[in-house]
Amino acid sequence: MDIVTERLILRAWREEDAEDLYGYAKSPQVGPIAGWPVHTSVENSREIINTILSAPETYAVVLKSTGKPVGSIGLMVGKKSNIGLPDDECEIGYWIGVPYWGQGLIPEAVRELQRHAFNALGMQKMWCGYFDGNIKSKRVQEKCGFKYQMTKENVPSQLPGELRTEHITCITKKEWESSI
Repeated sequence: MDIVTERLILRAWREEDAEDLYGYAKSPQVGPIAGWPVHTSVENSREIINTILSAPETYAVVLKSTGKPVGSIGLMVGKKSNIGLPDDECEIGYWIGVPYWGQGLIPEAVRELQRHAFNALGMQKMWCGYFDGNIKSKRVQEKCGFKYQMTKENVPSQLPGELRTEHITCITKKEWESSI
C-alpha cells in the first residue's frame, strides 16, 4: 500500500531501488549518526532491501517529482520495536539522503505515518529515539510533537563495539489528535 503526501510517496522498497539507496546510504553523514554502517556497494544495498527494508510498515521515501527514493521511514510495532513495546504501541525510524536535508521532507513523512499508525493501525503511542549528537533527528521529533521521555546510556548500535547515549521521545494518540 502506498501512502501519499503533498510531495512524497511512501511505498515498499524494491530491488531496483538498490542503486538509489546506495547513492545515499554510502555517505558517512547518514548511517553512522543513526547507528548503522555505511553501505559498501549496490549489492550490499540490495541485500539490505531484501532483509531489513522488506519488514512490514517499512517504506521508501520517494519524491513525487522524480519517482526516486531519497530516504526511508518505518514503523516497528509492538515486540518488533527496539524497545519492547505492547502491541498497541510502535516505534518510528527514518533517514534521508544528505542533498534533501533541511527541506521538511522527513517531518512530512513522519506526520503521515503518525496518521497511519494512530488511525489505520490503532496505535495508542508512538516512540522515537535519537543518538547523542543527532540534532537533525531531534529537531524532526520536536516538530512532530514527540516529547522527551528518558535517556539511556551504553546502548549498542549496529556499528561494531560502539555504545551510544540514546534519547527516547514519545507522542500519544491523544497528543497527536490535539495537534492536528
